[in-house]
Amino acid sequence: QLQASGGGLVQAGGSLRLSCAASGRTFSDYAMGWFRQAPGKEREFVAAITWSGGTTYYADSVKGRFDISRDNAKNKGYLQMNALKPEDTAVYYCAADKAHVGPDGMLYEYWGQGTQVTVSS
Repeated sequence: QLQASGGGLVQAGGSLRLSCAASGRTFSDYAMGWFRQAPGKEREFVAAITWSGGTTYYADSVKGRFDISRDNAKNKGYLQMNALKPEDTAVYYCAADKAHVGPDGMLYEYWGQGTQVTVSS
């Protein structure tokens, strides 16, 4: 089970840190990804990290502004979001999979509920 939290309302240029808490499985066995879905738009990839945290992947739209990380000892993953823009407004979801890491959301087996991020201009 995955539980995302940390969303909220922030002004453009501000920062938020999302958390994804995992339970019920050995978190360190799973790669983790963050995805987002804005109203009227399809879900899109944001960032992903391998089980060890050694390799990370980012969508071009967030590269240099967002940072994905994980703490396997705490069974948690994180998405630090800086220099937020109004176009980052969306519901953000964390996902995990034992065999896949990367931008294809269809290949992730486990999903958390979303957390709303709203960036005002």
